[in-house]
Amino acid sequence: MGGQRQRADGDPAANGAGPERAVPPPPPPPDPAALFVLLDALRLAAPPELQDRLTALLREALLTLRALIDHYLERLDEPATERRVEDIPID
Repeated sequence: MGGQRQRADGDPAANGAGPERAVPPPPPPPDPAALFVLLDALRLAAPPELQDRLTALLREALLTLRALIDHYLERLDEPATERRVEDIPID
């Protein structure tokens, strides 16, 4: 790995390979509000006969997002179920 030897635990810094490098934080998730602002702008720019359909589409998208959030919040409130592990003998 780049000509540096590593210990068995895989830590190059423990071998004197240099200071530990800070891992940059992951990028923030995309903001869904920007998407809905864009969709609303498209809805307003659409011909009048399409505005009602686009409004209904935007409403359904928001209701779906709300249902997903509710689902994940319910899963967080549930106690963690203990996984059953069974030993399988190997002959």
